[in-house]
Order: sequence, then structure tokens, then C-alpha cells
Amino acid sequence: MDINRHALANRLSQALEATPFHVLGPQPSADGYCLRVYQPQARRIDVLPADSQRSLGLMTPVHPDGLFELLLPECLDQPYRLHIESDDGHGWTTFDPYQFVQRSQTDFDSDHLRIDRNLGAQCCQAVIGEHRVDGVRFALWAPAASSVSVIGHFNDWDVRRHPMQRHDDGIWRLFIPGLVAGDDYKFALTDAQGNRLPHKADPVGFQARQFPQFNSVITDPHQYTWQDSRWCDRSLAAIQAQPMSIYEVHVGSWKRPDGQPLTYRQLADQLIPYALDLGFTHLEFLPLMEHPYDGSWGYQPLGLFAPTSRYGTPDDFKYLVDQCHQAGLGVILDWVPAHFPADEHGLARFDGSPLYEDADPQRGWHPDWQTYIYDFAKPEVRDFLIASALYWLDVFHIDALRVDAVASMLYLDYSRGPGEWTPNADGGHHNYAAIELLRQLNLAIAERCPRAFCIAEESTSFDGVTRPVELGGLGFDFKWNLGWMHDSLDYFQHRPNERLSHQQTLSHTLNYAFAEQFVLPLSHDEVVHGKGTLLTRQPGDDWQQRANLRLCFAWQYAHPGKKLNFMGNELAQRREWHEGQELDWSLLDDPKHGGIHALIRDLNRLYTHQAALHRGDGRIEGFDWLRNADVTAAVFSLWRCDPDSDEQVLVVLNTSTEPQPDYRLGVSTAGRYDILLNTDSRFYGGSDFDCGVWFDSTKDPSDDQPYSLLLQLPPLAALYIKLRRDEP
Repeated sequence: MDINRHALANRLSQALEATPFHVLGPQPSADGYCLRVYQPQARRIDVLPADSQRSLGLMTPVHPDGLFELLLPECLDQPYRLHIESDDGHGWTTFDPYQFVQRSQTDFDSDHLRIDRNLGAQCCQAVIGEHRVDGVRFALWAPAASSVSVIGHFNDWDVRRHPMQRHDDGIWRLFIPGLVAGDDYKFALTDAQGNRLPHKADPVGFQARQFPQFNSVITDPHQYTWQDSRWCDRSLAAIQAQPMSIYEVHVGSWKRPDGQPLTYRQLADQLIPYALDLGFTHLEFLPLMEHPYDGSWGYQPLGLFAPTSRYGTPDDFKYLVDQCHQAGLGVILDWVPAHFPADEHGLARFDGSPLYEDADPQRGWHPDWQTYIYDFAKPEVRDFLIASALYWLDVFHIDALRVDAVASMLYLDYSRGPGEWTPNADGGHHNYAAIELLRQLNLAIAERCPRAFCIAEESTSFDGVTRPVELGGLGFDFKWNLGWMHDSLDYFQHRPNERLSHQQTLSHTLNYAFAEQFVLPLSHDEVVHGKGTLLTRQPGDDWQQRANLRLCFAWQYAHPGKKLNFMGNELAQRREWHEGQELDWSLLDDPKHGGIHALIRDLNRLYTHQAALHRGDGRIEGFDWLRNADVTAAVFSLWRCDPDSDEQVLVVLNTSTEPQPDYRLGVSTAGRYDILLNTDSRFYGGSDFDCGVWFDSTKDPSDDQPYSLLLQLPPLAALYIKLRRDEP
């Protein structure tokens, strides 16, 4: 094939060649094959076979910019190497990447939801004849780019030396022999007009460096040997009927010895026994996907396939998950498909076009967070997001994803005023493309990762968040009950002498408690940005604040719904959480704070061991008011029930500062009733008001029941009570 060598060298020297396999490597010629190489730093190149030092010929420089050629009578049946000597006298030997013919699109994994197997940097082997050559296959989706090169330490970050081949599917590919896990790389792109773009990190990169490089790192995600088969193979009942008490953790600030966060492996040694001792069933991590800005807490991610390297390698993170599972702890990971930051090394205008973001700024830019919004209508973007979710569930054995900011995805007018949003095709404000993405996400998880579940952080009354997709819902397994959180904290922030006029605020939470399958969150959002902490938001003096907080926790564990507490809640912190400071661990030396810590431990154990407190979390049969509007005392009494048995637990909350002596409540069954937990106990820092440890029912009807209990209720306290059936 005749070519214009001057024009070719010019394109290569400017990194503008989009089809290097058409002009480089072995090319058919009239006399056999013309082997063509572009090495701009070379003064001499010898061609060597793969298995010997015998020279096949010295290449001829045909252009001063670094274009070399060698005529061969026939195509080689084995890989060849290039021994290159540079102008400064250095020499090295390498395989020519342009001899490894690009595989066709049909040779790649056809699963469009597992792009992690096709795109990015894949450690693999190339085959020529009987010879196999180790290296890395790069693949990048950038359909609007006019050229793409792989750059890294291996080529001195020279955009000229490894141009990629464009394919009809908009994906650029290149196999580079000799690269190994641990090598840094990025992509150098030019847009459709030939303008050079900022160097880009790999959207499907499996590991990344931190500021200021933000380089992607070649990683083999399949080398770790898992030891959690017992956890993964265990028989599972319906997740909604299982106890679930979640400890929400920001990895970078849980502990910071010497001012530095713990690594993933250090967390495995310290966090797991701590969470187990407190009786939590799951750890939930604020987003650990790679993100450029510490202050975003991970909620502005750019590496949706890479655990942040702030705390270790991907295998280190796998070790943490593995150890959690071996200890019996589930792992939930926050995942953010709602938006992405505009950092130039990331996804923003990735190939010079709005590739990942919606081109319409009224749909593609988030005014609250100053970030881009994904184009949920684009099939490739939907596949990218769903593939990321499946990657964490599969490759990292994550048990559940908590999807952040779902409400911002569902509504086109979210945080936008009149004229700032474009209605949907029907003139409404629902984002049909985002809704479809979420449905496809949950269907894919249910089909491919049936042991995993998915939680929505959704702050509106959107109908059917946890309803199955086939019934018109979004298909999530759980939804954060932010209404419960707001109503409950609002009630407990009122002074006790004001609460009689606000009883409905607390009892109202049961009017919607079964509208969805709920998680009750006391999350990181409630202890930042000037809100104070759960303790400092309580009214009264120091004793009353702590008693109110104990009462608030007792209400959370008595209320239908799974439980979630952010780290530090169990310490009753007075200082707001900050991502750069560790928790105030010294508080545990103070019995007042240690009592709250002990209460959380005992509430968790009570909740997980008493079926009545968790089996009916999502069923209306699992709850019944006994008295929800005492007009004479700020007292609430309720039954938690196991819908599949006759087991019941009575919970009574006295939200006033006065004891309630001889407080009568009706019960249906005669017998002796034991106090399972009393938040006023001295062990929790309470007043230890003498209320006894058990009560015998009497034949005095009350509350439409044939029997009753005469209770001695401590001030600002909750009692958990259960009919004794066997030994006390």
C-alpha cells in the first residue's frame, strides 16, 4: 500500500492518527511485508524474533521525525521485538504493539452490563502462532474523539508513541505488551476539531492515584483469593424479615491515629470487632468510589469502578469486606449515580462532547452541587452506571448498595425554579429516563446478584419506590424513611412540658410506616452544617439531654423499620462531625457517654434477638398502638409483633420529665411481664428510678383488654416489656 510518509509522520508526530493499525506494524506490500515503526526518540532499531537475539534486519529511517521501515519477504509466524537505541545512547527491547492485530468487536464479552470486562485496562495475553505475550489491553469509549493515545510512565507520557485504533462502535483499542499491574496510565484525546483535551483518567479504571496526578493504575481485579464462601453460600430468608441494624461509617474519620486515617486492613482489625461488640448487623460505608475532593465525603465520585486509594489498594478493600463476612457482618456501600464533578481529568466533556452528561444544561447541570448530571437517556451511559453497580456487588462481594440522592434523579424540577427546567414529553416533571434507569438497575441486581439488595435515599413521597418493577414501582428493597427522621427529631427537640400539644408529630409517623419498606436513619446528614449533634439538639440540662437521647434511640428501635446510626451517635458526641477529625473516643472514659454506648449495644442485641422487634418491620401486622394519644401524660405505648407467631413486645415511652407512678395499661394475656430493657437504668446513665423488674397482670380491664399492668414509669425513659413464657 502506497502512503505519503511525510503526511503520516506529521499525523503521528501530532498524535492525530486514528487508525494506526492501517499504517504501522506489518503492512502488505508488493514485495511481501513492510514492517513500519514510529519511534520519535530512536536513532537505530533492530528487529529481533521473540525467542532469540538473531537480528531479522536493521530498520531504515524513512522520515526524520522517527518513522522506520523494514521490508520482509513474508509475514512472521511469531512475535517480533524491537531493540531501540535512542539519540542519548540508551537502549531497550520491547514488543511492537502494532503487530497484535485488533480483535473484532464480536470477540469481546457481549454482556453490555459488564463493561468492566471489556473497557479499561485489562491484563491479558496476545497470541501469535504458538506464542503468548503478556500485556494490557486498553479500551476506551470516546466516539467524538478524532484521536486517542495511551500515555504513562512506560512511554514517558509521550502522546505520540501509543496511538489507539478507532472502531465502528466508538471504542478505541490497543494492546501494549509488557505492561503489568501497578503501572500508571491516562488517555490523551483530541476532540472532533483536533483540539487537544486535558489528559483523562480511565472512566472504567480499577485503581487511581491521588492529587495531583489522578493517574489511573493498571490493576488485575481477579487476583484476590476470597475466604467468605460460608457467608456467600448461607441460606437467606427474605431480607425484609431479618434484623438489620446498620453502623454508617466515613472511613477517613472514624479513627485518625497521628492525624492519618486507618487503612482498609487496619479497619478490618479495629472496626469489625467494634461493630460486632455493639451488635450491629451491617456496616455502611459512605462512598468509597474514587473521588478527587475529600470534602465531598465521596459523594462526588469520578472512579465508579475504583475503591479510593486513600486507604489502600483494591485488594486491601476486598480484604476488609472478606473479614466482615467471615465475622458475620454485612457490607453496604453508598453509590452515587445522580451526578459527577466537573474536574478536567474526569468525565466532563470527556471526548470534547457531552458524552456522559446531558447536553441540555437544564437537565445536565446540578445547581445545588455545581456538578454534571448523567444523560440517563443514553444507552451507553445507563450501561456504564448499571455495570458499575454490578461490579461492586460481584467483584467486591458487596451485600447492598445505598443509592444516593434518588429524589434529584426522579424530578426534572429538583432544586430548579420556573423557567429553569424542561418538562417531559407529557408536560410533567418526572424524569422518565432516570426512572427507567433505576428500574433497569434493580432488575439487573435481582437477576444477576439475587443475594444483594438495594436501598434508596429518596426524600419525597414518590409512589412505589420499594414496589416491584413488574407492579409499576422502582424495585428498591428499602427506602430511607426521612419523614420518620424529621418528625421524630422535631418531636424530641420540643421541651417536655410542650410535648402534650405535639403528640401527633410522633404518632403520625405510623400513618406512613408501611407505605414502603423502610430504613430509619439517624445519619451523617443530621450531625453537620450547624445542626448540632443528636445530643446537643435535645432540650434541657445535661441529664435531660442524655435522657432524651436515650429515649430517641429507644423510639428508633421500637418503631417498624430497619435501623441506621452514623458513627459517633453511640458516643453521644457534642461536637459536630468533620471529615478531617476522628470521633471523640475519649468520651468513652466518661460514664455519662459510656452509658449511651452501652444502651446502643443492648438495643441492638434486644432488636436482633427478639423476633417481634424485627420480623414485622415492613408489615402492618407487626405493629399495633396500645395508646398513642394520652391526653393526660406524654406517654406512648405500642406493641411490636411477630406476624408469624404470637410473640409480642410492649414498648412504653414516657416523654415527660415526671415519673408516672401506677400507670395502667391493658394487656390481652394474663401472666408475669418482664422488663427487657429500661433506658433509665444506671447502666445507661439514668436515674435508676425504682420501677421493678417485672409486673404481674391483674384482672382490671383497660384499653379494651381484659387484663392490665400497673407500671411505674421512670422520667424521660422507655421500657421494653414481654410476657414471661418460660424461665425469667
